[in-house]
Amino acid sequence: MSNEEIPKDYDFKKEKEWEKKWEDENIYKYIGDGSRPRYVIDTPPPYPTGSIHLGHVLNWVYIDMNARYRRQKGHDVLFTQGWDCHGLPTEVKVEETHNISKNDVSRAQFRKYCVDLTTDNIAKMKSQMRAMGYSQDWTREFVTMTPEYMRKTQYSFLKMYDEGLIYQGIHPVNWCPRCQTAIAFAEVEYSDNTTFLNYVNFPPAVEDSYDDIASSQASGKQADPKTEGILIATTRPELMSACVAVVIHPEDERYTHLLGKYVEVPLSHQKVKIIADEEVDPEFGTGAVMICTFGDKTDVSWVQKYDLEIINAIDETGTLTAAAGRYEGMDLQTCKKQTIEDLDSEGYLLKQEQVDQNVGQCWRCKTPIEILVKKQWFVAVRDLIEKTKVAADEMKWVPEHMKSRMVNWADSMEWDWCISRQRIFATPIPVWYCKDCGKVILPDPEDLPIDPTVDKPKHVCECGCEEFIGEEDVLDTWMDSSISPLSIAGWPDEDYINHFPSDIRPQGHDIIRTWAFYTTLRCLALTGQKPFSDIVINGMVFGEDGNKMSKSRPEFVVGPEEVIEQYGADSLRTWAANSVPGSDVIFDWKDIKHGYRFLRKFWNAFRFISMQIFDEEVTYDEVKDNLGPIDLWILSKLNNLNKTVDKAFADYNFADTITSIERFFWHDFCDEYIEAVKYRLYTDVSDESRKAAKYTLKTVVETSLKLLAPIAPFFTEEVYQYFSDESIHTTLWPEVHEELISEDMETKGETTVELIDEVRRFKSASKIPLNAELSEVNVYTSDEDLVEIFNEFDDDLKGTLKINNLAISSGKPEVHEKIIEVEPDMSQIGPTFKGDAGKIIGYLKSTDISEIGSALDENHELTIGDIVVPEDMLNIKKEIVGASGKKVDILQSENLDMIVEVIR
Repeated sequence: MSNEEIPKDYDFKKEKEWEKKWEDENIYKYIGDGSRPRYVIDTPPPYPTGSIHLGHVLNWVYIDMNARYRRQKGHDVLFTQGWDCHGLPTEVKVEETHNISKNDVSRAQFRKYCVDLTTDNIAKMKSQMRAMGYSQDWTREFVTMTPEYMRKTQYSFLKMYDEGLIYQGIHPVNWCPRCQTAIAFAEVEYSDNTTFLNYVNFPPAVEDSYDDIASSQASGKQADPKTEGILIATTRPELMSACVAVVIHPEDERYTHLLGKYVEVPLSHQKVKIIADEEVDPEFGTGAVMICTFGDKTDVSWVQKYDLEIINAIDETGTLTAAAGRYEGMDLQTCKKQTIEDLDSEGYLLKQEQVDQNVGQCWRCKTPIEILVKKQWFVAVRDLIEKTKVAADEMKWVPEHMKSRMVNWADSMEWDWCISRQRIFATPIPVWYCKDCGKVILPDPEDLPIDPTVDKPKHVCECGCEEFIGEEDVLDTWMDSSISPLSIAGWPDEDYINHFPSDIRPQGHDIIRTWAFYTTLRCLALTGQKPFSDIVINGMVFGEDGNKMSKSRPEFVVGPEEVIEQYGADSLRTWAANSVPGSDVIFDWKDIKHGYRFLRKFWNAFRFISMQIFDEEVTYDEVKDNLGPIDLWILSKLNNLNKTVDKAFADYNFADTITSIERFFWHDFCDEYIEAVKYRLYTDVSDESRKAAKYTLKTVVETSLKLLAPIAPFFTEEVYQYFSDESIHTTLWPEVHEELISEDMETKGETTVELIDEVRRFKSASKIPLNAELSEVNVYTSDEDLVEIFNEFDDDLKGTLKINNLAISSGKPEVHEKIIEVEPDMSQIGPTFKGDAGKIIGYLKSTDISEIGSALDENHELTIGDIVVPEDMLNIKKEIVGASGKKVDILQSENLDMIVEVIR
């Protein structure tokens, strides 16, 4: 093969052709026959937005590199792709697209709109994933909105319900007024905010005894706002109508005399008792706190602890109820503004001061959450906390410190997981209620999936009633995705145990407290086992300005399709590979361009040597006794590279894989080895030497391709087609030849390369072509080891540097300076010697330069008759000459104990 048959430039546009070929030949299909060790990946099912972003790219490049590496190591890799379909954003998008509310059409029609949108979005994202070269087995794709998957989710619900791990109850829950649904604590995000701390006087109640809140308001005996009572500092005055007590620290001397007494709540006028609790911080605000139902988690705990009344002042939409009195019908912000104005005008508000606030908000729509008392379904999380922590300890976390995020979250769980949602597009909760006795009716497992709003129970209730009310609430989407490793394994079919637990869970650090925690908890509940052995965490992607890429800052958002269009998918993959699990990653175009340049460098090197490595078949047995020292150097480095990259992939240290490959191939192989063996390919050397060089060139390129294949699948496939008809992605990891690894040979090679680089730098600085011959090079050193090394690499030094005569000697060179030209400095000689200047010029022109040089060396001046010319009035040019009297250039190495004498 000649290199004319290989395109001059690598065309990354051919990635599309390989993408189709891989799909047509189904080369990534999981076999599952047990003939090879299995490797199961619990793949993240993304939410189908219709577009993958760079965060997806980072996550899936990690997954795909690992999948490809494991296949090369001989594993049968189960790499599926799933889609976590259900969620509020789809419902909102459907409402926008069709200009409807979810209640404007039937539940079935609204769900159909959601399914249609999701199906389209999945198709778009699958196309983008394929363009990135991801190697999923698409025949095992799972979609959480399908009947098959919903059957598994509902079955898991029934199983946990039967074991008492799922229950229904009336409890305070986090509620999003915008989404009008309950959300779990793991779905609450916190953001910094600035607000006002309002100092409000709660005057003493006229009486000190009331039966309940209602009777205290009905007493009609209102306190004087100006009578000093307890000063409350609150950021939520709009909740005062829901105040049921005031709490102080039991050792706060300012208030202990008031314990057991009553104060009146401004504006709503209920009388509430003053109680003590050690959780009150006497240093914050005034040290007195109003308990409202509910302002935050602490309110909930106090209400339960002291069995206080509950006032529902806010409804599901975030609107004030009749319990709010004069503020009924207002939204929360309007109520807050009006309440502050009324407190001020009626004399209760003493002062305001600005404070920083950490506000809990819905993770989907960013609306501040409220705490409402609702009848909901819950998972008994607290029953499984300790088992979850033990399972976390049994997993390998990469990086290790990420484990603490899950353990800390488990330790912080005060409430059970609320799993019911007031939506439509989600897996239905599979229960009915008897219309007469209210008993919960469950379907038989073989009848799943069911929609209780459409389907009916097969049997009458125990009470004899035949009418049922279907549950309209649906399951939290995490109830779907948290059984992903079970679904991938084929659960609940009995043979799921062959694929469970998964070998690895790759995911982002932002969903440790949701996906990782819920998956661990649910798998323990359903199987008693941890869900996976390893968990590898990726970071977030930040823009070039150092901030997280966000839709709110579209000018800094880069889509993967933009990168692929300009530089190809493999350049983007090399960027992703050059990062560390757990750490956030900056997207920078210069990193993309660097990856692109490396692939082109690889291509150009391959094309350059292609005419040599394909013209004849050379085997290792044929050349092993004829490998030269420079061959042994690069082959030792190659086999050590193999071990380095192998370990780095196994340890998920992806940055080490790509940087090690680049450093070796770009510097050691291209810059050094190829240059060092050109003479053996194109000049008259022995056939044995030429074949050894060809074998080495081919081995390095072919092995490097296989090491690079998990990172750059398109590029490596394109190059490998010239080596074999087989796909590189069906080949095994290259074998390490331990007999070729030699630390001594690597040291010798590096030393020789240092000498070669020293002379090449001299040629470049002297404007001498690198392929120009040098008459003579003499290397002087006091290090006997260097003498031995350079003599061993004598042929490579002479051949690479085009040296006619090379001598390696102990000691130092015998060199001295020789004057070769002397010119008068007329700016000094003219004014000093005036009319005699001509005599000086004439002497310098007519006298032999050796005579002039001798005089200057001896006396540092010239005597011309009675004229004496000092040395500093002359422009003197010198050159260095060696022992032979020839002009030489002297090179002093900074890294080695040697002086190099070059005769051109």
